Amino acid sequence: MKDNFKIGDAFNKLWDKLDDWFSTIILKLPNFILAVVIMILFYFIARGVRKLLLRFLLNRISQKSIQDIIAKMVFLSIILIGFFIALGVLELNKILTSILAGAGVVGLAVGLALQGTLSNTVGGLVLSFMPKIRINDYIETSEAKGFVSEISLRNIVLRRPDNNYTIVPNSKFVDNSFTNYSLSKRSRISVSCGVGYESDLQEVEDVVKRVISENFEQKNGEDVEFFYTEFGDSSINFMTRFWIDMVKNKQEYEGKHKAIKLIKSEFNAKGINIPFPIRTLDFGKNNLQINRDSPEE
Repeated sequence: MKDNFKIGDAFNKLWDKLDDWFSTIILKLPNFILAVVIMILFYFIARGVRKLLLRFLLNRISQKSIQDIIAKMVFLSIILIGFFIALGVLELNKILTSILAGAGVVGLAVGLALQGTLSNTVGGLVLSFMPKIRINDYIETSEAKGFVSEISLRNIVLRRPDNNYTIVPNSKFVDNSFTNYSLSKRSRISVSCGVGYESDLQEVEDVVKRVISENFEQKNGEDVEFFYTEFGDSSINFMTRFWIDMVKNKQEYEGKHKAIKLIKSEFNAKGINIPFPIRTLDFGKNNLQINRDSPEE
């Protein structure tokens, strides 16, 4: 009898518990339906915002991987907001608090473990929005120079003039200075040379300024500059500066190459001497003698 009583009592308790659960489900059913509707609504909102971002706001970012990751981050953020609102509608405040606390602890642990990776990721996002650097720009850093071929969440890839690639971590690139030759279409370059001491210095200046002005267009506010710089060992040295179109380093070499040929050709035509260092040994003046002792036979 006692065994039958215990079984019956346990069955009654189980039935009461199931009845309570059923009643709770019935009472919470409107909230559950509302929570599902909220999740569906936020899902479509997230999709719409992601499409708007990709179509309008992210066009300034040339790197496709950066566009995708930002769109996914926004999408997941909106979904999480909807999830937390749904939990609030279901009155699961304790679960919501536990999830937020757990997310904070996990986020802290992940952040400490991935400091370098996160730093590169943030650096990649910064570089993507920087108007001072774009894909195909020609830049120079303390370690390398070349064309920007890729900006990812981890590094920036430079294609060097020798067609090899240098990969620079984003965090290191952001923290150091760099020169972007592609930001300005015009740059000033200089060419140095020397003329003999017998030369007419005013004629040399006029010739150089004329030949440069005739072959390199100088726009508004740009002039050909000429300066004598020093009395050298065998020549009077000068420097001329002028403007050219330059968005990559090769154009500087091409400009100097052309200017040197033009100056040399014009100096030849005018009889202007470009001396080179020589050494003269005056045996008579310095009483130098050469002894040619032949062995006795």
